[in-house]
Amino acid sequence: MNYDYLIVGAGSAGCVLANRLTENLKNNVALFEAGESSDIWKVKMPLALLYTMHDPKYNWKYYSEPEPHLNNRRLFCPRGKMVGGCSAHNGMVFVRGNEDDYKRWESLGLKSWSYSQILPYFKKIENWSGGENQYRGSFGLLPVNQSKNSNPLFGAFLNSASEAGYKINPDMNGADQEGFGMFDTTIHKGERASVYKYYLEPIKSRENLSLFTKAYVEKIIFEGKKAIGIEVRIKNKLEKIYANKELILSGGSINSPHLLMVSGVGDADHLKEKGVNVIHDLKGVGKNLQDHLETYIQQECKTSDTLYSYTKLLPKIFAGIQWFLSKSGPCSHSFLEAGGFAKSSENREKPNIQFHFFPSFVINHGLIPPGSHGYQLHASPNHPKSRGSVTLNTSNPYDYPKILFNYLENEDDLKQTRECIHVARRILSQPSLKLYSGKEVGPGNHVQSDDELDEYIRSNAETAYHPCGTLKMGIDKMSVVDENLKIYGLKNIRVVDASIMPEIPSANLNAPTLMIAEKASDTILNG
Repeated sequence: MNYDYLIVGAGSAGCVLANRLTENLKNNVALFEAGESSDIWKVKMPLALLYTMHDPKYNWKYYSEPEPHLNNRRLFCPRGKMVGGCSAHNGMVFVRGNEDDYKRWESLGLKSWSYSQILPYFKKIENWSGGENQYRGSFGLLPVNQSKNSNPLFGAFLNSASEAGYKINPDMNGADQEGFGMFDTTIHKGERASVYKYYLEPIKSRENLSLFTKAYVEKIIFEGKKAIGIEVRIKNKLEKIYANKELILSGGSINSPHLLMVSGVGDADHLKEKGVNVIHDLKGVGKNLQDHLETYIQQECKTSDTLYSYTKLLPKIFAGIQWFLSKSGPCSHSFLEAGGFAKSSENREKPNIQFHFFPSFVINHGLIPPGSHGYQLHASPNHPKSRGSVTLNTSNPYDYPKILFNYLENEDDLKQTRECIHVARRILSQPSLKLYSGKEVGPGNHVQSDDELDEYIRSNAETAYHPCGTLKMGIDKMSVVDENLKIYGLKNIRVVDASIMPEIPSANLNAPTLMIAEKASDTILNG
């Protein structure tokens, strides 16, 4: 089988690429996804996001290696394994990052990734409920809506942020990111607005698009340094499928470097050690792994305005019925809609923390139900300096790779996280939350000194689910792709997903990933 373009991975980036590349009817495109359809109620219902996160049918369910600076804990690293990828199981918060994020990218020698050059692509994505303006788009394919969640805890939290001296920002994707408010969400008419639903589903019948699900790509086929195709297992049969023009990797920050390495592209010494035949020695493959690390500041709640009630059988059933009948009620929200961006101390020039407010306790990624009414503030430094890696366990493409985030290796990351807790406590202690606030249960009022806070962080901090950077774009010797996303030293192969981010932006990563895919699509189509 031959196609012009082979896209490996039908996640957020892959769905965008499939849509845009097939707009030209002369392009014959094949899209490969190891998982299956995401056209199920568990994906569509916003509050059901934890169901697919813990289901191996729809999630890769990776774990990190023991993290040396987090008391050797192995951290959960869920990744979407279905059409739509992580857009089909994320928290539906739509944040782009700020102008400074992309100025930093530009300063790394990536002139075509300046804020002014990528802003049109962010606008191109959006059908924003707030309407078209200098910063926002209203003609895009993806519904992006200002949250209207009326839970009283959100109003009390935002008032408390204001009382603590922080500004209220009506649009954190607009002219300025700093401040607190209600995040934009990819929730539309009570349902998750996944990239599959709005980019891929409407064009699935295009004659020049072939979608293969339950299709596990085992290897890239090379002819010298030229990528010519893939070996892919479809319905338990190994097929060789060839690309007339290009192979595009969109498997994400874990799977894309893993596929390259098992195919012979990466650090030659590492590949030889694992028994892989070296096609191309490229030291940066799998390096530069970054993520946002969150610490939870938790308080008991004196009222019943939290999600605790919906852990009980009858309220859960009634909420589910309400959603199935009218796509309304608590199940039509993610409840991650309130938060903001702030400086962790007066010494920080720019906002360096992102906060999410959540009206419930989250214990072990939702596997353990909370024991009482409560709420929590998730706090994470935006620009961690620590770097990790994705490496091979074995040469077998079905063996999961080793993932080491190396969280908090850099001392400043720990200091910023500690400062996060002080800011969170200041906000949560303001008058507007007095009606609701019970005792602090995490870290707890007895935890005050730097050493005590550090131990709380090391024992409890969790991923914000934002891995990126493992095939970084740049011009230095550890860069893997150039600014057109072509892999250095190879022909006919690009990477289009969050792995190309040289530095993690101040954002939940779905919106920046969509921007990357929209921009890459234009680059590919314009030759």
